Amino acid sequence: MAVTPDFDSDPDRFRLAARVTRQYLIGARSLHDHIAAKLLADGPSRVLDIGCGEGALSDALPHSPPFQLVGLDASESLLRAHPGTRVQANALRLPFRDGTFNAAVAVNMLYHLDDPGLALREARRVLAPGGVLFATAICRTDSPELSPVWRPRPTTFDAEEAPARVCEVFGEVEVERWDAPLITLPDRDAVRDYLVARHMARPEAVEAARRVPTPLPVTKRGTLVVARR
Repeated sequence: MAVTPDFDSDPDRFRLAARVTRQYLIGARSLHDHIAAKLLADGPSRVLDIGCGEGALSDALPHSPPFQLVGLDASESLLRAHPGTRVQANALRLPFRDGTFNAAVAVNMLYHLDDPGLALREARRVLAPGGVLFATAICRTDSPELSPVWRPRPTTFDAEEAPARVCEVFGEVEVERWDAPLITLPDRDAVRDYLVARHMARPEAVEAARRVPTPLPVTKRGTLVVARR
């Protein structure tokens, strides 16, 4: 099922998720840093960041990247904090002409949609021939160390099916998977915040945090799917 976004009703939860990742990430670049490096190597002239939020991809790029970056999000609250060019719109109806962009990025956002395939077709439509899509998804077995108190719910775009879903639209994909202890939660407060960021009610998160040992290394599992038009 789709995970209903709450970015306008509770933008602080989104910000908490971003802060927890930044603060407790160990020994690795963030996902946005990784995609930024791939974009710089690919050399597009125009990039669309679908589900851009407050501009994490923009922040991961040099101050003056060698391409134009356009952020798109349905959330008015998050877009207010985006530092660059941004458009409020729905990923299912992109307000751009065919072939406008050389690259499109969708970081952990397609699972919010009832029909990710429609958003993928829209992304393909606005890409120029040879344009590249970077789409990421989280595994259903993400954060296994927390399985006694929390497990991700199946969504419409999990890492287990993401390559096949993208392949249906683009015809051919490259897949890069990650499966490693990339975050360490040092104490109960950090565990609580991690769980609240994943839609657990705060009272339940406080109780759950008491039941797991800390510091807690957390294994992150997911997939980056790369496809060309």
